[in-house]
Order: sequence, then C-alpha cells, then structure tokens
Amino acid sequence: MSTSTTTPPPAAPAPLPPGRLRLVILAMALGAFAIGTTEFASMGLLPQIARSLEVSVPQAGMLITLYALGVVIGAPLVTMAAVRVPRARLLVVLIALIGLGNLASAIAPSFTVLALARFVAGLPHGAFFGVSALVASRLSPPGRRARSVSLVMLGLTIATMLGVPASTALGQSVGWRSAYVIVVVLAAASTLAIWRLVPEPEGSTGTGSIRGELGALRRGQVWFGLGIGAIGFGGMFAVYSYVGEIVPGVMGLGERAVPVALFVFGVGMTVGNVIAGRLADRSIYGTILMGLVGMAITLAIFALVAQHAIAGMALLFAIAVTSQLMGPSLQLFLLDASPDAPSLAAALHHSALNIGNSLGAALGAAVLAAGWGLLAPAWTGVVLAVLGLGIAGASLWVHRRSVAATVAEDAPVPAAC
Repeated sequence: MSTSTTTPPPAAPAPLPPGRLRLVILAMALGAFAIGTTEFASMGLLPQIARSLEVSVPQAGMLITLYALGVVIGAPLVTMAAVRVPRARLLVVLIALIGLGNLASAIAPSFTVLALARFVAGLPHGAFFGVSALVASRLSPPGRRARSVSLVMLGLTIATMLGVPASTALGQSVGWRSAYVIVVVLAAASTLAIWRLVPEPEGSTGTGSIRGELGALRRGQVWFGLGIGAIGFGGMFAVYSYVGEIVPGVMGLGERAVPVALFVFGVGMTVGNVIAGRLADRSIYGTILMGLVGMAITLAIFALVAQHAIAGMALLFAIAVTSQLMGPSLQLFLLDASPDAPSLAAALHHSALNIGNSLGAALGAAVLAAGWGLLAPAWTGVVLAVLGLGIAGASLWVHRRSVAATVAEDAPVPAAC
C-alpha cells in the first residue's frame, strides 16, 4: 500500500542479518507474551479476586474494563509524551513500566489500589506494540516487514494459548497474585533482552515532535484503518467474550471444556498470525479483506452449527484464524498510511482493537439481555465484520483513486504539433 504525503518517509535503514533479527524479534515477542498474559489472565481469576478483596464478581470485572481503558488512553498519550525518546530505549522503558504495573497489582492491599494498578498497567500497552512494530519493520529487509511484525505479535497470540491458561491455573491453585508475579518475571526478562539486543533503527533517534505525530490524524487512511480495527475486529470479540456461556449452553459440553475451547481459539489466533505475516508482505489490502470476509462467513456458519460440539470447536478455530489475518496487516497498514508520523498511528491500532473488544462484548451482552439466545452474539459478529468490510472497501476505493490521480499528474504532456 502506498499513500501520498507532503513529507517524504524516512530513508529505509539497512536491515539486520537474519540471525540478529531473529534475536531482536524474540526479545520484543517476549514482551508481547508478558502483555498478552496480563491482559487476559484477570478474566479467569475474577472469582478468586472478588473473594479475596471482598467485592462482587461484577465489581471485580471492572478490572478488565479499567485495563482496556488504560490501553485506549495510554496508546496516544504515552506515544506523544515520548516522541523524542529513541525508539529502542523507549521499548525498554515501556516494558519496564508494564512490569511495575503488574508488581503493583500483585501487592495491592485493596480493590481500589488494584483497580488503579490495572489502569496504570494498561497505559504502556499500545505504545509498546506500536513502537515494536515500527522497530521490527524498519530493521527488516524489504518483502519481510509484515512477517517480522507478525512474529512480534506472535508473543501475544501464544500468550492466549499458553500464558493465560498457565497463569490462570497457577492463580487458582496458589493465589491470584501469583499470576501477576509471573508477568513481572516475564517483563523483567524482556526488559533485559531488549536492552541488550535491540539496536536503534536509523531515522528513529527521537527527533520527532508532538505536532508531527499528530499529523497522522489528518490522514484519511489512518482513520479508515482505525475504523476497521474498532468495528471489524469487534466481530470476533462478540463471540470470544461469551465462549464461557456458549460452550456449555450451546455445544452441550461441561464447564471443564471451556479452557479447551479457549486453547483451540488461541491456537487458531497463532496460526492466523503466522499466515497473516506471509500474506501481508504480498498484499496488505488483500489480507485485510480476506480476513473480514472469512470472519463474516465463519461466524455465520458457527451460528448455524455450534450445537454440534465438534463442528463448533472447528468453527471457533476458523474464526480465530480469519480474525487474526487482520492483526499484523492493519498494523503495517497504519505504518504505511502515515510514514512521517508512524509511532502514533501504530500505537492507535491497539486503542482501536480494545475499542473493538469493548464494542463486541457490549453488543453481545445487549443481544443476550434482549433474550435472543446464546448464538445471537455470533450474528452480531457477522454484522460487525460486514461493516468492517465496508470500511475496508471504502479505503481501497479512496486509495485507488489517489493512485490514479498521482499517475495522471505524472503522465508526460504530449508535445504540441
């Protein structure tokens, strides 16, 4: 994808050797794994937290909302506040702050302090992923940028598959605070690895400005990308948020099958993430459109066959794969849409995804409350995916018109007879 801009993008830096690049990606992916674990582990430990701190489970559920709010608010604010900090050094600071936020969560003496700690822990989330995507893309050779971004994001999807179930199981057996202690250890390891291994990309030495980064918000394609993430991605969350009710209530499986379903979903997200990196290096728009169409189709089929346990599990896997096609693709889309102000655009991607999380969960709750049945969230997801597809189609139409106009302007004028 190319976009017109008044300021030329930074010159492409020399890519790292493959072996060194793998170590750099591993260091950042470890941070992504820590963040993915802390983002979702609280969901499985709400009853334990509620009993320990003497609040109701709905009150404890506010911890999830506050973390997401921290992500949405922190992504633009932290990115702009640190606009002049070199990118590699900023990554070290951000993952260290993630560790400190989780340390505060682990030792919180009351629910109020824990709630504040979860909000603070969410503040560096979006900025970390935005900056790590920028660093990974700039240190990678042409034709492998999306693949490198997807490998960093792989830490997040593997966390949903392994980190979240493991930390939840430990929290249930040893105590909920231990789940946050695990994240502190992971964040500390990632802090050290990034500090020792990640070099500063050329052209990213902290010479930007807040005004320059805000320039990203003047670009229509940035808003298209954020709209796809906030609405289209919400289709997946409309179902994912209610797997705990759908598995026993529709598939006819016991509650013990819920972790199995979440594991299947995590495997699907991991597979989709890997596929997305390879496809997006060939066509960013094509991969985004494929993800949205696939998600709408798989959600609709799920709503029709979920009462059959094996088919339902297979469709959960398919929903996860197709939805994750959009993750690395949208991240790279936003980097390319604002080449002279990439940090804010990339960080806002995670604000958009958390809005999609909240939107999908809220609309799913609304249709359930209306008495439309446990599969109503899946149909809600279909609608959100189709709306996201419409936004992506509009973005592609505008992009093609812009390219056509540029070609027309550059065409040579015929000589006069």
